[in-house]
Amino acid sequence: MSNEYFRFAMIPKNSATKTQRHKAFDKRSTWWLRALVTILLTIVLSSWGFFAHKKINRLAVFTLPPEMIGFYKKNIEYITDASCNPDRRRYAVADEAPKHYIDLDDYGDSAVYKLPRYWKDAVEKYGKDSLEAHGTVPWTINAVFQNLRDAMFVRDPRKILRLSAELGHYLADAHVPLHTTSNYDGQKTGQNGIHGFWESRVPELHFIDYDFFVGKAEYIKNTQLEAWRIITSTSLAVDSVLQFERDLTEEMGNQKFNFEQRGRQTVKVYSANFSKKYHEKLNGMVERQMRRSVKAVGDFWYTAWVDAGQPDLKSIINYNPSPDELAERKEELKKWKELMFKPRVHEDEIDN
Repeated sequence: MSNEYFRFAMIPKNSATKTQRHKAFDKRSTWWLRALVTILLTIVLSSWGFFAHKKINRLAVFTLPPEMIGFYKKNIEYITDASCNPDRRRYAVADEAPKHYIDLDDYGDSAVYKLPRYWKDAVEKYGKDSLEAHGTVPWTINAVFQNLRDAMFVRDPRKILRLSAELGHYLADAHVPLHTTSNYDGQKTGQNGIHGFWESRVPELHFIDYDFFVGKAEYIKNTQLEAWRIITSTSLAVDSVLQFERDLTEEMGNQKFNFEQRGRQTVKVYSANFSKKYHEKLNGMVERQMRRSVKAVGDFWYTAWVDAGQPDLKSIINYNPSPDELAERKEELKKWKELMFKPRVHEDEIDN
């Protein structure tokens, strides 16, 4: 906010001219409007974007066996919407951000093959604070999975739904290549904005053409090792994600961006043509990662159910949130809105 705003805003009402007060108000209103638009666009263009997270969780429901799908379909709207809750918490909960990524390059060459697979071993080697400083998504996935399995065992519908939705979020994040590097938004290579471009702009433009027939959910023998298998596979795509964007930028120059109307605002975005050519260069990568996300979410949900002894979910199919739970959800949403201007821990290191 400019010094000029403070200079006028702090003048007592009875000593400032009407024009001065109006100028101060206009500057304040304009600043808050711009800030709000920036924050909202950041929300839309981060961590697969709300659009993709919701699609992934929703589609994963249809991979489940008959014994599970009834319960999940009955609650599919919650499963869909709550897929975004971990991102919403990032504005309010200090230790939430590290759960969404892991900066493998901070650990040196071939780190993805050398890092301890189990949390206890990793803590012994690096310390909890150090691990959280560089992201914990593969270990977070397994921790949330274990909590979901336990909730299944005691047939706690509230926890089953919440943990299923959030496990879906972290698994989807693990399939985003830029969630595996400290150069997560291209800020180290002059490619700022590529994060939201890859995981939001591209899928939103091409989603309608994607094939999401991924088959039935399958049992995972070792969920912790599977989380690391996902991270390993995802990290191999980082170089291509960055290099193809650089090549295309050199090729297209000033055709890279254009302006679109978003409500009352005109905003700068990656052009549809640039996005299309980038999508083609990636040769189906975004679609593959979304498909793999859907399959992984279904597999982890199914494995939690099997490991819990295949409890009868039909017996809790008519679960309805209590007034207290609805009030709690409402309060969580309120807190998120109040704190939405608080910068993200991981991304604040640069400029988001």
